[in-house]
Amino acid sequence: MKIAAIDSSGLVASVAILDGETILATYSVNYKKTHSQTLLPMLAEITQMTEFEMNTLDAIAVAKGPGSFTGLRIGSATAKGLGQALEKPIIEVPTLDAMAYQLYAVERVICPMMDARRGQVYTGLYCFKREDGTTRFIVLEPQCATAVEDVIEKVNTLGRPVIYLGDGVPVHEAVLKEKTKVDFEFAPACCNRQDATALASLAAIYYEQGNTVSAAAHRPDYLRLSQAERERLEKEGKSNG
Repeated sequence: MKIAAIDSSGLVASVAILDGETILATYSVNYKKTHSQTLLPMLAEITQMTEFEMNTLDAIAVAKGPGSFTGLRIGSATAKGLGQALEKPIIEVPTLDAMAYQLYAVERVICPMMDARRGQVYTGLYCFKREDGTTRFIVLEPQCATAVEDVIEKVNTLGRPVIYLGDGVPVHEAVLKEKTKVDFEFAPACCNRQDATALASLAAIYYEQGNTVSAAAHRPDYLRLSQAERERLEKEGKSNG
């Protein structure tokens, strides 16, 4: 199985190529450049370095959202373009699921969170469970947009140790420390942001399950309206009132 993975859902731009059980190459940049400037050059670099033939891919994986509206559009457009050009299917991977999957087999509840502004985070709750010699990835709470206090309440209700990761952590660090009542820790820099290698690994499971869409059918999942759309609706509401 050969998968090219693309994640541009946040500040990090990340691409990777998975060949069977091996990550052939990965390239991630967390710097102030637009993803439209970075994704294709990064992908071109790793394919050239590994002499990888893109037409041998089985599928293209992409972080489908939530996340930065602009970043998601760029990542989706890149994946759709490659998929249509190469006639390959798209594997849509929820952003927060892929972030949580980086912490494979940890015993804690995993709580990734991305800063969604307006007092909210994109988040979800996950864990790994060992059964019959197999480690299963379990979604305890599917990804959503919510107030950080609400997800902390859910963490406290579970009553299990938790690990937080994502760019929402430094933004809300004070309230996380103040209101989390269970044992908690913050993921280190090596695994606290989006990473296309985890995206590719989770996408391989989806691919084996037949969870793909055509390039033409792929759409990002924003979870909530963009700021421009919210402002337009607010203006329309005022004008109607």
